[in-house]
Amino acid sequence: MKVRYILSHIAVALLATVVTLFVVVPKQDLNVLKLQQLKAIIDAEFVEKEYDQVAMYDAAAAAMVESLGNRWSYYISAEEYGSYEERRENIYVGIGVTISTREDGYIDIQRVEPDGPAYEVGILPGDILVAVEGADVANMSLDEVRNMVSGEAGTQVQLQLRRGEETITLSPYRRAIQVAVTTGTMLEGNVGLVQIANFDDRCKTETIAVIEELIGQGAKALIFDVRYNPGGYTREMVGLLDYLLPEVVVFRSQDRDGNETLKHSDANCLDMPMAVLLNADSYSAAELFAVGLQEYDAAIVVGEPSMGKCHYQYTYELFDGSAVLLSAGSYTSPKGVNLEGAGVTPDVVAPVDEEMYWKIYAGYVTPQEDPQIQAALNALKTQE
Repeated sequence: MKVRYILSHIAVALLATVVTLFVVVPKQDLNVLKLQQLKAIIDAEFVEKEYDQVAMYDAAAAAMVESLGNRWSYYISAEEYGSYEERRENIYVGIGVTISTREDGYIDIQRVEPDGPAYEVGILPGDILVAVEGADVANMSLDEVRNMVSGEAGTQVQLQLRRGEETITLSPYRRAIQVAVTTGTMLEGNVGLVQIANFDDRCKTETIAVIEELIGQGAKALIFDVRYNPGGYTREMVGLLDYLLPEVVVFRSQDRDGNETLKHSDANCLDMPMAVLLNADSYSAAELFAVGLQEYDAAIVVGEPSMGKCHYQYTYELFDGSAVLLSAGSYTSPKGVNLEGAGVTPDVVAPVDEEMYWKIYAGYVTPQEDPQIQAALNALKTQE
């Protein structure tokens, strides 16, 4: 009974404190005080006295951003931010692979960069990563695996891989890898294929260089492949559309207060038949690139409807080296069409099944075997 008596007095005291706080503290500060109170309770009462405070605050920050209900806004921990910045610069220290999570928790090697460290030791697309430095990866997040595989240039990382029924161990050396943003291939009928991986750093300059090289080889028409392209910087997309289109609006956005910003191209343009390939994994700048060419009748869009992302984000660095990528406004097509949810609708719909979808992504399919490239070639013939 004595314990209950003491606890009841404590409860009354706490309630009185809370009531007082509501009277004297501004409402917006109560949430901060709540978190401080929760932290104090954990420090005083949690059964395990030692815990990871950085992980706690990272989780709290991530939850704050997630609670906004905007799928394009997210928190980046200090540990992950360096890798994020490297990817935006199209250069990173690693082994040159693209990975994804499997249903069983292990990691698929989806792409292997030609002449990269992974390629040099014999890692192949389709290999399954099961352990890094002896640590099983089944219960790790994709970012945790990336952080373990990446590291200081010149050091080795031991990887255990499953290939069919065989388990092998390979140890590539990490090094700085500059990712090729754009590649070019000559196809039948003097058509140049321009494959754009993203719209991050160097996209404009590399893509224009590839276009001019293909034209020098005799290209009379172009196919731009922005399938699986996650987007990137507005400046890169606008610069490329400026090169391709005459004097028109190439980008239209609105900030949170409804203020509109327009970006224009100049009068110079590239006058030749063009097509753009896109699919459900074409995001943001990739969608705006495709719809910009489509709306001004500069290119036929071929493939499948794109993602339908209509918010742009700014990156805000926090004092501890972490950051938040926060939606700060929205954009439409150059002529004001809202792409939210629906994405860009192709002029020529050319669907592929799931197996072909991932084969194309992994680079297993030649242009001659790729039904969407072939559909684009046929569409270009109608422009002749």
